[in-house]
Amino acid sequence: MTVEEIMNQLEEMGSEQTMKTFKNHGAQEPFFGVKVGDLKKLVKFVKKDQELALALYDTGNHDAMYLAGLAVDPKKLTKEQLEQWVDKAYWYMLAEYTLANAAAESPFALELAHKWMDDDREMVAACGWSTYAGYMSITADEELDMEEICGLLKRVEETIHGERNRVRYAMNGFVIMAGSAVAELHDEAFAVANRIGKVDVNVGDTACKVPLAADYILKVKNRGKVGVKKKTCIC
Repeated sequence: MTVEEIMNQLEEMGSEQTMKTFKNHGAQEPFFGVKVGDLKKLVKFVKKDQELALALYDTGNHDAMYLAGLAVDPKKLTKEQLEQWVDKAYWYMLAEYTLANAAAESPFALELAHKWMDDDREMVAACGWSTYAGYMSITADEELDMEEICGLLKRVEETIHGERNRVRYAMNGFVIMAGSAVAELHDEAFAVANRIGKVDVNVGDTACKVPLAADYILKVKNRGKVGVKKKTCIC
């Protein structure tokens, strides 16, 4: 399929209600308001065409950008392409999910996570923390730098409540992932989660809630799932 054909499909699948919901969360036009579940129906038409996925992201249309993230082959993304993507990830769904998930599976996951976490732009920094969290979720513990992650947990504890809005959310997610997906750091992350307590994030005119990291990690432990890795971040 071509970009034009995909865009026509997206327009037909969109709805005013979903547009309203996305706008409440921070999306800006152009977009058609396509539910993520419906976007997944188009993945098979894009997945084998890396150039098509890249072109969809370049449209600047949220629905097309999110679809690109679901269909792209992250192993084939260049560092330059990921840097271009982050510049266009203007709201949290794109920054913390679409791009972070692709970056986490790319060959440049750690390099870009480190760089982005220190960026002055809120969404870029949030993307960095989410990228590192995603990387932990799919990477064997023996391949992780435990000392570095402990240092980042300490940084979260010391700075999270003074950070920017979505960065606070992403940092909270980082603690959750460290305590859930990295068995060796479960106790340390759980202790940090208890010390940071409730994290306040302005989620706008939505029903979204910020999970209590300690409660979330404990639930994972009670299910016997601590240290269980995901096969992929992209879903």
